[in-house]
Amino acid sequence: MKRRAFIKGATAAGIATAAVASNFPKPAIAAGVKEWKMVMSWPLNLPGLGTSGQRVARRIDQLSEGKIKIKVFGAGELVPAFQVFDAVSKGDAEMYYSAEYYFQGKHKAFNFFTAVPYGLTGAETYSWMRYGGGQELWDALSAQFNLKGFLAASTGVQMGGWYRKEINSLDDFKGLKFRMPGIGGEVLRALGTAVINLPGAEVFPALQAGTIDGTEWVGPWFDMMLGFHKVAKYYYHPGFHEPGTTGSFVINKGLWDGLTKTEQLLIEAVIQAESMIQGAEFNARNVTSLDVLTKKHGIKLRRYSDEMLTKIGTLSGQVVADIGNTDATSKAIYESYVAFRKQSISWGNLSEQGYMNARSLPFKYA
Repeated sequence: MKRRAFIKGATAAGIATAAVASNFPKPAIAAGVKEWKMVMSWPLNLPGLGTSGQRVARRIDQLSEGKIKIKVFGAGELVPAFQVFDAVSKGDAEMYYSAEYYFQGKHKAFNFFTAVPYGLTGAETYSWMRYGGGQELWDALSAQFNLKGFLAASTGVQMGGWYRKEINSLDDFKGLKFRMPGIGGEVLRALGTAVINLPGAEVFPALQAGTIDGTEWVGPWFDMMLGFHKVAKYYYHPGFHEPGTTGSFVINKGLWDGLTKTEQLLIEAVIQAESMIQGAEFNARNVTSLDVLTKKHGIKLRRYSDEMLTKIGTLSGQVVADIGNTDATSKAIYESYVAFRKQSISWGNLSEQGYMNARSLPFKYA
């Protein structure tokens, strides 16, 4: 997809602070057919995100044998990108596809269900959600806003971001204007960075115009799609801020509770299947896109130093703890999350990290 088409397809908006409504949508029903609206925080045809939302809608239609039809609206078509939460909460739409950390203005604990700096990877997040109590905690939080959520795909470990100049120490973050959402943005603020949260469609124009000095987005596939390499040559890793970013498909709770058990199982199964498909696509496209960025476009890959990563890790822990102790709801989610993180590190050091270290040894394989 061309960057110009992407930018044209989305509309920016700030997070609304409207009061939560208890009503739920009354979808059009004709001859037993439920007609829903899905609003997204991404452009309609954006590969990997917009197309994923459309695929979910299409498969629910197919598997329900046409009894649940979902019309999908890209960012700005029905509501602005960051107002999908309010639209579904109030009943103006039945379903949204977004990322929960966009809605930390509603409750800071929503961050834990997208990404936390130095937190869980994508696979670990799924494990926490299903077997560590995460889904139940998310359900309790979302119910306060008349919502029921399901994890979408994890887009994997993100890159650290694009910069116009090299970043050699933490002092280099001071005074920078940088686009980064969620708790990662709070960490950069603590380093003296002027953090700006922009929808994807606004990021390239802001970087090109110098409104921001740097940005992160997702990874090589999306970053190349938006053309960041044309205006910033320094590409940093690893993305400490988002180690396993997961999206979310969220349904109005009043509507969800009124569905039959069969309808609920069908919708959940479609979303789970899509998560595997979409996650695999991001991983595959990132591999090939990074190759193009480095070999064709000559971007300069840089790694944050161990000293910087260690200090940022300490600061991240402090910021996450502050958010986790905001109130009783945040504390329950935070304590569950960090306990699962501790266990995951022990196992991950032996399993995946141990294997990755072994695979990187200098032996001939192919």
